[in-house]
Amino acid sequence: MFFYPPTLPLLALMAATYAIRMFGVTAGYHRYFSHRSYRLSRLGQFLMAFLAQTSGQKGVLWWAAQHRDHHRHSDDEQDIHSPQQRGFWWSHVGWILSNEHDGYEPKKVADLAKFPELKWLDRHHWVPTVGFAAILLTGGVAVFVWGYVVSTVLLYHCTFAINSLAHIFGSRRFETPDHSRNNWPLALITFGEGWHNNHHFFMGSCRQGIRWWEIDVTYWVLKLLAALGIARDLRPFRIPAPRAQGAK
Repeated sequence: MFFYPPTLPLLALMAATYAIRMFGVTAGYHRYFSHRSYRLSRLGQFLMAFLAQTSGQKGVLWWAAQHRDHHRHSDDEQDIHSPQQRGFWWSHVGWILSNEHDGYEPKKVADLAKFPELKWLDRHHWVPTVGFAAILLTGGVAVFVWGYVVSTVLLYHCTFAINSLAHIFGSRRFETPDHSRNNWPLALITFGEGWHNNHHFFMGSCRQGIRWWEIDVTYWVLKLLAALGIARDLRPFRIPAPRAQGAK
């Protein structure tokens, strides 16, 4: 990085490779594979998994299994990346750098494991990210450094800030049993994931920014893909109606 100072084209490349892969993380790993908040064709599902894995955040089955566990145990003693239980640095990067959570229980992602192409991608999770890096390297070392290395490091920290910072700083619209918070700066850099309290209140929703001013780029792109017939059955955000007094 220090030997290849940034230029406007390199910064533009870094922003582009960050943006496309952040969409893969948010729309793919999170909203599709972890929560099944919309539907894709089998080919679309494979391509979304491939795009997500160019981020270098391991396989789609591993990611979905760990995230589903997070929602089952959010901020309790079994949450693998709770800042309340484990401290900030563990919740931010320690848990994924450790070998402690390299495995997962296949039954937790049985709905995904029935697709052999997803199981192959999960086993060979390095293929998409190495392939992506190799393509960039053909443009020269500076292109590789800014388009892959710097972009990937930023992508890691912004993604993992949802695990750490979004459970410490921000506002709480809904009284959820965890410490999730809405944080608008995080929402901007993660394309909508920063509306984290909204998400923990209704995790099955494809939409996380529920007010007009809550910027949710991932949802907007998915709406466009739905209009093009690529994505379908986007699950809306629903607030349960209050129960009538005396209702069972």
